[in-house]
Amino acid sequence: MKTPAQHAQLALLLEVAGTPKPGNVDRRRDLEDLWFEHFLAGAVAAMEGLELAERGAPIGDAFERAVEGMAEQGGGNTQFGSLLLLVPLVSAARPDLTPTAVERVVTETTVDDAAGFYRAFDHVDVFVDDPPDDMEALDVRRGSDAVPDLEERGLSLLDVLERSAPGDDVAREWTTGFERSFTAADRLAAASGPIVDRTAAVFLSLLAERPDTLVANRRGEDVAREVTERARDLHAREANETEPDAVEAFADDLVARGINPGTTADLVAAGLFVALESGGIEV
Repeated sequence: MKTPAQHAQLALLLEVAGTPKPGNVDRRRDLEDLWFEHFLAGAVAAMEGLELAERGAPIGDAFERAVEGMAEQGGGNTQFGSLLLLVPLVSAARPDLTPTAVERVVTETTVDDAAGFYRAFDHVDVFVDDPPDDMEALDVRRGSDAVPDLEERGLSLLDVLERSAPGDDVAREWTTGFERSFTAADRLAAASGPIVDRTAAVFLSLLAERPDTLVANRRGEDVAREVTERARDLHAREANETEPDAVEAFADDLVARGINPGTTADLVAAGLFVALESGGIEV
């Protein structure tokens, strides 16, 4: 039987193996400076942090160590957002993974956990939107330099992510009981066929429901809505099995335009973990 940390690592590997996932690295598509093998290496090297979470280490320490390991490969940021979801999920899996259990884990995070989150930004460049005016001192891009200000304000990791939730759907999961992660797990379990094919189908279904916040922050809300509208149309076509090649063309187009719905991929990775840990899917 696999441990929660092993399931989390497997979730990272299955997520990047699913194809097509429009705009994202997958086993058939690389981005200019970010390749399939970078994601494989990131998943392997994040394992120590995932094992810390499994053993009940503080969330901030486990997350920082997972990111530090992930960043050792040559492509830069591969799975930062996925790990921000997976670390509390792995911690909550002792003994049974439920929305209530993960809510308890995130509610109990501390200022020290928030400091670990900020230190993780010292290890890798992560795209984030500009902070609100009253949060400039706590801009995560400052990394560990922001920790004294963080400690002065006494903010837990959940407090920090609550302030980011309106514009970041990874942070939003922390405030909603990981709602979309568990939804993705249910869809993966209900689907049929190879898991990597289910992964791609669930990715499209999530993208069809809600604009990707990474796309919105990088390219603007109009582009994010356009991507979601196209995904919604293709998801309906896929259900009718009328144009099986249309999603492949969509994937190629987004890669060519440099549009990356990476937040949706993070949610799929979390969903894969929940489905693996709960027995909804097996490998």
